[in-house]
Amino acid sequence: MAEIKNYHLNFGPQHPAAHGVLRLILELDGEVVVNADPHIGLLHRGTEKLAETRTWLQTTPYLDRLDYVSMMCNEHAYCLAVEKLLGVQVPIRAQYIRVMMDEITRILNHLLNIGTHALDIGAMTMVLYTFREREDLMDVYEAVSGARLHVAYYRPGGVYRDLPDAMPKYQVNRFKNEARVKQLNAAREGSVLDFIEDFTHRFPALVAEYHTLLTENRIWKQRTVGVGVVSPESALQLGFTGPMLRGSGIEWDLRKKQPYEVYDRMDFDIPVGVNGDCYDRYLVRMEEMLQANRIVKQCVAWLRDNPGPVITGDHKVAPPSREAMKSNIEELIHHFKLFTEGMSVPAGEVYAGIEHPKGEFGVWAVSDGANKPYRIKLRSPGFPHLAALTEMCKGHMIADVTAIIGTIDLVLGDTDR
Repeated sequence: MAEIKNYHLNFGPQHPAAHGVLRLILELDGEVVVNADPHIGLLHRGTEKLAETRTWLQTTPYLDRLDYVSMMCNEHAYCLAVEKLLGVQVPIRAQYIRVMMDEITRILNHLLNIGTHALDIGAMTMVLYTFREREDLMDVYEAVSGARLHVAYYRPGGVYRDLPDAMPKYQVNRFKNEARVKQLNAAREGSVLDFIEDFTHRFPALVAEYHTLLTENRIWKQRTVGVGVVSPESALQLGFTGPMLRGSGIEWDLRKKQPYEVYDRMDFDIPVGVNGDCYDRYLVRMEEMLQANRIVKQCVAWLRDNPGPVITGDHKVAPPSREAMKSNIEELIHHFKLFTEGMSVPAGEVYAGIEHPKGEFGVWAVSDGANKPYRIKLRSPGFPHLAALTEMCKGHMIADVTAIIGTIDLVLGDTDR
C-alpha cells in the first residue's frame, strides 16, 4: 500500500486578500494545514533605500505608497520623526487637523478591511455598503489635498494647507439627473468641516447597518468564530499591535499609552476582544470606527472655534506664503533653497511611532546633518502579523486560511517596503 504523504500547495499570489503579491506555500494533510510558509517581496518598492537619495521633503510622498489604504497615517509617523530631529513646534491647529485626518483614515482603512474580508469569505453585499461611505471620505481627501489616494498632505512642521471652504460637488450627467444630484450635494453646500460634521452624525446609523448585515449572520460566524485564535501571551510574543493585539484582550493603544499630537485631549475608549479569534478582531474594528467618529466630532468642534496657522513659521523648514514669496526677496530665497536644496536636518537619530489603523507604524530616522536622510527604517505593523500566519493557520482547513489572511488586514505595500 502506498505511503500517504503531505502535499504542498501554492496559495496565491492571485488571492484577493493579498492582491497578487503574497505567495503562501501550504503543507497540507488532506484539507488540514500543517504548515504555512509566506513568501513576500513580490511588491518590493525599496522605499527605505530611495529615501537616502531624496531630500527630507521629497521622501514624504513615498510614504503614501506603503500602506496605500492608510496614506495620511504613514505620512504622520514620518513627519513626527523629522520634527523631533528638527526640534520644530507644530501649530496647535495643524495638530488637530492631523488627528482628525488620522481618524478619518482609520475609518477608511477599517471600512475597506471589513468589506473585503466579508467578500473574501463569501458575503458579497457588505463591500457595496462600506464603499458607499468610503466615497464620502475619499472626497474629503480630495478636497484637502487635491488627490484621493497619494495625498502628501502632511508636511514636516504641519500640513500643506488649511481646510478648504468648499467640497467637490456632483454634476448632472447621463447617469444622474438634476433631482439626484441635488440630493447628493445636500451635505456639500458648506465647507469641508460642515461635510465632515454631517458625516459624523450619519455614520453611527450606517455602522448599525453593517452590524445588521454581518454581526449575527450565522454563515459569517461559522467562518470566523474560533478561527485563527491567538492567546494574549502569544499575541505579545509574536509582536502583535493594533486590532490584532486588542482582539486578544490586551488594552494597548499608543494614542492612550504614549499620546502624540493632541490625543491626550480626546475622549475615547479602547475596544478589546475576549477570545482572540477572527470574529473578535472584526468586532474590535467595528467599535474602533465608532470611537474614531467620536474623535473626529471633537476635532471638528475645536477647529470651528480656533483659527490659526497650520504650518510652522520657520522658513528653513516650511515654505513662505505665495504672497510673501512674490513680494519679498528673503522669502523668495527661502522658497528657492527649500525646493532645490531641501532643509538641513541636525545630526542624530530618532524613532517616532503612531497608532496606525493596522497597529504600530514606526519610523526610525538617522540624519548626518545633510539635506537627505542617512538612513530610514520603517516598522511595518503588517510584517509581524504576516509572520504569525503559520502559527494562526496550523490545524485549520484550507478555506480558513482565507479568513485568517482577511483578519490580519494585510497590505503588502508596507510589508515589502
